[in-house]
Amino acid sequence: MDFFSAQFFSALLAIIVIDLVLAGDNAIVIGMAARNLPKEHQRKVIFWGTAGAIVVRALATLAVVWLLRIPGLLLAGGLLLIWIAYKLLTDEKDHENVSAGDNIAAAIRTIIIADTVMGLDNVLAVAGAAHGSFLLVVLGLIISVPIMVWGSTMIVKLIERYPVIIYIGSGVLALTAAKMIVKEPFIANYIGDNALIRWGFAVLVIIGVLALGRMKKQANAMKPAA
Repeated sequence: MDFFSAQFFSALLAIIVIDLVLAGDNAIVIGMAARNLPKEHQRKVIFWGTAGAIVVRALATLAVVWLLRIPGLLLAGGLLLIWIAYKLLTDEKDHENVSAGDNIAAAIRTIIIADTVMGLDNVLAVAGAAHGSFLLVVLGLIISVPIMVWGSTMIVKLIERYPVIIYIGSGVLALTAAKMIVKEPFIANYIGDNALIRWGFAVLVIIGVLALGRMKKQANAMKPAA
């Protein structure tokens, strides 16, 4: 992938969108982990906890970029990403299991562990969108991390106010998944350079994920409260 090419910037934009949509929980995780600490310690916990989470996420993403070169894993990763895109639309977030630390070290450890576990979908999605480029992974993190850390509360509020953001994010995930699947070597060899099949498949995946996700969401909304 050429540096500063249209393909490069479209992949970078996809990574940033994925990071922002899937990392909207960061503020909640950080806030719940640090809530029992004195105010003067909370800023320190947020800084070091977030820094540790970023390092772990970066290393995990770079590892997945390398692993996706193994035959069969692009297909598996793409199928998993389709499921993640669907679940993004239908799942209700529950953060009650994020425990609060009673000291600085415990709170930092909680933030890192919680972010790592909750960020597995983010790692796979970013690795898929990077198309094997370590540079794209690093640039995506550099650009999106400050927004996630200092603007995550705003992101959560925007998503609540404008639900279409979730649909855009899910669509980007579905597109990334479709691209991963058609790049699987044995599938790519079968399809060849037929752009119509590649983009037709991507459109079907996106429409399928968004339609099924919307129907499931509407069905959940119609269920009587327990």
